[in-house]
Amino acid sequence: MPTAPNPQNTDELYEALRENDRRPYGRTRTVTAEELVDAAEQFAEPRPLAHALLALQKAYNYGSEPRKSPVVFARVLTLFDEQPDVFDERLRHTLFWRFKWVAAALVALPEMPLASLRQWLNEMRDRYEKAGLGLQPYYGEAYRLAAHVGEDTDLAFELWAGRTRTRLSDCEACEICVRAVHHLAAGDDERALRTWEPVLAGKESCQEEPARSVSYALLPLLRAGRTDRARELHLTGYRACRRNPAMSGEVGRHLEFCALTGNEARGLELLAENRNLFDDVDSPLDELAFLTGVEVLLRRVEALGHGDLPAAGYPGRTWTVAGLCAELRGRADDLAARFDARNATTTHTDRRRARLDRAPLLDTLELTLRARALDDVAPAAVPATARTTTAVPESLPELIVQARELEEQGHPGAEACWARLRTLVAAPGYTHPDDPAVGPLVRLRADLLEDEAGRAGEKEKFDEAADLYAAAAGLYDEAAQPGHAVFVRACALFAAAQAAPEDVQEGVDEAEARTAALTDAHASMVRLHETATGLAPYQEARLLRLRATVLGLRFQTSHDEEHAAPVLAEADLLHAFAVRHDVTGQISGALLLRAGTLALSGDLPAAVTASDALLDRLRTHGPAWHLPHALGLRGRIRLGLRDAQAAHEDLAEALSLAAEWPADTVATARLHTDLARTCMRLDRPDEALRHLTRSAELELRHGSRFDAFCTYSNAAQLTLDLGRVEDCIALLDSVLAEPDVTAGELDDRLVAQLRLARARALHAGEDLKAATAEYAALAAESAGWDDDPGSHAMIAAETAMLLAEAGEFGPAREAADQALAAHARDPRYEQLSSCLRELARLQAQQQGAEGMADALVLLADAGRVADEARAAGYRARGRDLDSALAYEHGRVNAYAKEYETSLTALDKALTLLGEPESEPESDSHDRDHVGEWAECVRLAAVVEGLYLERPGPALARLDAAVSRLTALGHPEETEPLTTLAARLRDEG
Repeated sequence: MPTAPNPQNTDELYEALRENDRRPYGRTRTVTAEELVDAAEQFAEPRPLAHALLALQKAYNYGSEPRKSPVVFARVLTLFDEQPDVFDERLRHTLFWRFKWVAAALVALPEMPLASLRQWLNEMRDRYEKAGLGLQPYYGEAYRLAAHVGEDTDLAFELWAGRTRTRLSDCEACEICVRAVHHLAAGDDERALRTWEPVLAGKESCQEEPARSVSYALLPLLRAGRTDRARELHLTGYRACRRNPAMSGEVGRHLEFCALTGNEARGLELLAENRNLFDDVDSPLDELAFLTGVEVLLRRVEALGHGDLPAAGYPGRTWTVAGLCAELRGRADDLAARFDARNATTTHTDRRRARLDRAPLLDTLELTLRARALDDVAPAAVPATARTTTAVPESLPELIVQARELEEQGHPGAEACWARLRTLVAAPGYTHPDDPAVGPLVRLRADLLEDEAGRAGEKEKFDEAADLYAAAAGLYDEAAQPGHAVFVRACALFAAAQAAPEDVQEGVDEAEARTAALTDAHASMVRLHETATGLAPYQEARLLRLRATVLGLRFQTSHDEEHAAPVLAEADLLHAFAVRHDVTGQISGALLLRAGTLALSGDLPAAVTASDALLDRLRTHGPAWHLPHALGLRGRIRLGLRDAQAAHEDLAEALSLAAEWPADTVATARLHTDLARTCMRLDRPDEALRHLTRSAELELRHGSRFDAFCTYSNAAQLTLDLGRVEDCIALLDSVLAEPDVTAGELDDRLVAQLRLARARALHAGEDLKAATAEYAALAAESAGWDDDPGSHAMIAAETAMLLAEAGEFGPAREAADQALAAHARDPRYEQLSSCLRELARLQAQQQGAEGMADALVLLADAGRVADEARAAGYRARGRDLDSALAYEHGRVNAYAKEYETSLTALDKALTLLGEPESEPESDSHDRDHVGEWAECVRLAAVVEGLYLERPGPALARLDAAVSRLTALGHPEETEPLTTLAARLRDEG
């Protein structure tokens, strides 16, 4: 199927060539370029064909297809020899530039004889001399060939590097990279890094740089001890080359960097992201560089004992690390041998061996906010080992007895026993012990179903949990265990009450329906309890605990104060029973329920007192595994009392004690989340970020994937707020590559939220092309969210602003119209007003008077949004919509040199704002108002004093404002006004 239009004339052909040039390199662009060459051949004019052929060569060159590039160039060269007049100065320059591309393409093909490579360089030299061109580019290619072969490199380097650059020389950035790699090959890391500095610092760049230089500089930076710089460049450099066949060697070096810094898990993640390179790279030299980097990673993973992990490799089959490593080892060895045979040296085999033999440079280097180990990327991630573990008996009867004893106590170690038993019972040929202490197989199956139901409930799969509990109850009846049967039936009632309510009556919200379901569940539990027989004390205590828990959740759902007293009554009932029967775990459970209920009811001082008593008891009588819960609760209460430091101490101790137990049994993920909130209160955002990412990873490992992705979203936003743009992008890239995200199994709105955060980060990182593409895709998808037009309005508004920033005002207006249409259904006054004002500003700024008419239309739309907000009684959380609109009218008119109109608008804005009255320690809204007022004064003075040349009134305006701000203690806002006043006095 054709991918390009069929141009009917040369104008259409040139337009199609321009359109294709905007596409990313890859098969679509290449196939289109081939079709456009066919189309160009139908025209009598040779010049369009020359343009089409050069465009095709470019597609081959940057699409990593070196075999085809020389063939296309031969046609161009023949055309030049036959009809030189067809080639204007631009085409002629391009033609001679492309000699270098052909030289590089021939070097990349091991089947091309060395004599042919040298013959081409002689052809290049002869052509350059005949055309009167400088030979520095020729000597550059001669050096590259010498470096590739591995002979006479120093001489070739001096012949090239000492010559004066010409118009046909490679760009400064590319030549810097070649020089630096030469020094690197000579073992001079320090000189290489000095040479690279202009490129690594962003002073020199091109299409391939600094990404290429970065990939080579990573290991020298590590050897020089500059680990932070290496980490920073890895994040930016990898993003610039990922999935790009023409930069597969660079990707390979990033994988090698991961392998040598203790980031093997990230390396496997990046390998999966670049799986296309196994199929898309047609350059044998690039393939060799890529495969060697991959092998460095896989050998390291295998050496660490993880050869059975899955790995992304050649399409058509699944691979393990060990299997893929063996496969590509053979392929890469063969490629290196073919190059060496062609070159009559051992250079490529030696270089490959040197890379494979490198020892890790660091045990660990935190490259991203997702610091994961290889265990975390296994199909079933192995939980982190707790410091305190309960030995799992080898004897099957002992294992069953111990699992039940630990379950009776509520001990976290029970989970490891049940996990082992699940494996044994599911194995073919399982034989149940004939032991009275163990009981029949049906009872064990009931135990395992009960445990499975509990795990389903923890993951909020309540319908599944209810069914499993019901099945377990039937098996307990069959095993003559009435006490167990009663308890799991109560658990089934609780799980069913927590499931999403069905058939909610009109006018009843979900919270009301859930509250009613919990009320009914409690009543059913009480009836079940009253008629139950055969309950052991620990079982009855567990049933009482469940009754109290149901009422506690009802209070949490309804927030109805009348629901607090029943919870406290049930907790007291549980406490009395547990004390009477010495059920230690349930005594503390009752106290925990009481403290939590008091906190939820708003009596925080009483809740602190209750939690103090609970902690005193736990430290004396245990159980120890309740301490993290109790400390976490007191920490949250103290945070509610605005004692963030005390809260941090409690939560930090809780987290330390939680390490003694399996993370999923003591809510370690929640402790990290609570610590993140506390750290933000203490103005310790970096610490908060570490806790957020750790919480998300624990939630992910435990199977709470929705919660995990929500936490990652919060972490990404905090990272962006901290200005760590590349960290934010890397985090989101990693999260969005999770299997359930790529398979479309995760909630689409949550995925959109993550993608929106990534688009914002790309924008903040000034990658406008990638940000615009992501925003446009999100805007198109969110247009179909009929149940959430407000979100579409927000996304479309942000898309419009980004398009306008890139100067695409037509598409920006279309996106703004989409936002307005969605806003009409679900108002987003503030976002739409801000969007329309910003579009007007950008259009006036970039187009001046020419864009004034469109800018005024946008401001009129913003005025209508402000009118709607005023009529609806909406109060903006940020800038006042009317004063902000007046200020923007002033700024837009100033761009169009309508200075009188501008000044009138700015005076109106100042009137609407009113003079500031707040002190520096006032809240952030008041401080923002002061800053907005001062900026409006400054712009008005600029228009009045500089553009309208009325320095007297402008100075009076400034002096009055400076006096006002000084009296209120705002030196920061005063400074730009005093600077402007000094300028006006100097110029006056």
